[in-house]
Amino acid sequence: MAAKSALLRSPTFLPKLLPSFPLRLISTSPPLSQEPQLEPSPSPPSPTPLPPNPSTGSPFYNENWRTPQPTAAAAASLLPVPGQSTAAGHMMAFSQILDLSGIMNLFADYVASQRWNDIKSVFEYWVRSLDESGKPNKPDVNLFNHYLRAQLMLGADSAELLDLVQAMQEFAVLPNAASYNLVFEAMVKELESLNNQQYESADSQSRKTALVEATTKLFDKMLAEGPLPDDGSFNLVVGLLIKAKHFDPALTYLDLVPKYGRTLNQGVYNGCIQFLLNSNKPDTATSFIDKCKASAENKNLVPTWNLCHHIAEVAFRSDNSKLAYQSLEYFARWIERGEKTRPQVQLSVDEGLAAAALGTASRTYDSKLLDGSWQILKRSLRQKKLPNPETYLMKINAYASLGQVKKAFETLNELEMAYRDAENTDPELFSPFTSLHPLVTACCRNGFSSLDAVYLELEKWSQAEKPYKSIAALNCVLLGCANIWDLDRAYETFQALEKLGVTPDIHSYNALLYAFGKHQKTSEACNVFEHLVSIGANPNATTYSLLVDAHLVNRDPKSALKVIDEMVEAGFMPTKQMLKKIRRRCSRQMDYDSDDKVQNLARNFNIRMGNEVRREILFNLQYSTNY
Repeated sequence: MAAKSALLRSPTFLPKLLPSFPLRLISTSPPLSQEPQLEPSPSPPSPTPLPPNPSTGSPFYNENWRTPQPTAAAAASLLPVPGQSTAAGHMMAFSQILDLSGIMNLFADYVASQRWNDIKSVFEYWVRSLDESGKPNKPDVNLFNHYLRAQLMLGADSAELLDLVQAMQEFAVLPNAASYNLVFEAMVKELESLNNQQYESADSQSRKTALVEATTKLFDKMLAEGPLPDDGSFNLVVGLLIKAKHFDPALTYLDLVPKYGRTLNQGVYNGCIQFLLNSNKPDTATSFIDKCKASAENKNLVPTWNLCHHIAEVAFRSDNSKLAYQSLEYFARWIERGEKTRPQVQLSVDEGLAAAALGTASRTYDSKLLDGSWQILKRSLRQKKLPNPETYLMKINAYASLGQVKKAFETLNELEMAYRDAENTDPELFSPFTSLHPLVTACCRNGFSSLDAVYLELEKWSQAEKPYKSIAALNCVLLGCANIWDLDRAYETFQALEKLGVTPDIHSYNALLYAFGKHQKTSEACNVFEHLVSIGANPNATTYSLLVDAHLVNRDPKSALKVIDEMVEAGFMPTKQMLKKIRRRCSRQMDYDSDDKVQNLARNFNIRMGNEVRREILFNLQYSTNY
């Protein structure tokens, strides 16, 4: 077999296999016929096709529809006509293949890759091309919005985009809210570029004003003629007006948000609250927050944590209890969100903020704010720490101002249980003359009736399963009796302290001394002072101050100065108000020696007394009936 193949390959073997006729060259082309052929008859000419239907709405109907070439009419159109080139020819052929759904899918890919130039070029070729049936391509509003988005990203201004939106009517396409939103986005960009200028000139200010006017006119036109603005329209327009510091139209459009059921985004919501607070409109901010909470679309919006602090500060400064309560609600939402996240984020409100809320509640007589501030404080502390004594005192003050004496005494009980036996407790913490004075005022606000109610309530608590016997509460009642000039009841209350199972303290003796001093019973007041010294009690600064007042009521400045000397020896320093009282009495009694001693005391303790010119003028007035 190998030998046979080798033979077939041998050059000497080939001539023997070939026939005897002459060799012909192998050719792939057929031979030309030498016979004459008749000329074929000419085919009849094809009829000229009809022009496209004018009802298709194409703005390029006047162009050469058989060979689409740019004409003068097309050159004057709003859409630019691309130049004729090899690339343009390929683009034209490419655009003719796509139908509306195909070009929408193509644009979706281009948007994902941000090929804005390709979107612009393909759209401009596609609207000048014919479809498979020979009719001009007709875009819809969504396809045109892709073209507007490309123009915006390529740097077109709002005027150009608005012209393109109006040109949509040439295609028998009605713009929707998304079309106008692209115009509003261009306006927002122009405003931001003006705000970023280092120096603001008169020209830039006029351009801002014109931009705001154009925005409001376009938005009002949408409200009147349609299409109705959507969520994006409200967010863009309101955000633009806030950045331009045009608050009145912004407030007008904000009132329309719940009416049309629109949803604000988080940035615009924060910006609205911020500019309302900065423009010193806390009541308007409260109304805006209430409207958003009432609408189902915006009720879940919550400002940022820092903005919640700003809301609370403005509310406390303006004594707006409703706005303060709204800020506490926002804090509660943030805390709840942090507890639901994994891992947990434990957010806490500062105790000083809660104390400020309690102060606002006491000044505005708002029990809802009082309860809310205490709840947010307990939730922030998470039972890991007790509230500070000052916070308890603020709560007592708030309940006292509201007239809820029972709850005030309950808070006093909590304060005593927390800090009565604590180390480094301020001795004035349970003083009815300073810390608990608001509770004293509440006890005697209505005279005997309110005091009787307090007596009955304290008696019930003393006979309960867990008896509540508080010397601080009884001292408030004792001082309340002195405030209504009821010396007998004050003395009986003091004598009943031991019967109730409590031991009088220095504040109890001070309250009794104050009751005697108000009735000009100076000797009895001095006896009270001597008694408390004899039993080993240490007088405090309030004791000496009340004894000085008892002598001054009796018009005895010399005895008052002796009490001052004892006070200094005991280690206390006289106050400016105390020295001014003595000096005034010296002036009325014309006791110049005592007046000089007062001046020396003020000089020794570096107290600036000042003058009392207006008081002296009133004192030296001569009242007579001689005209």
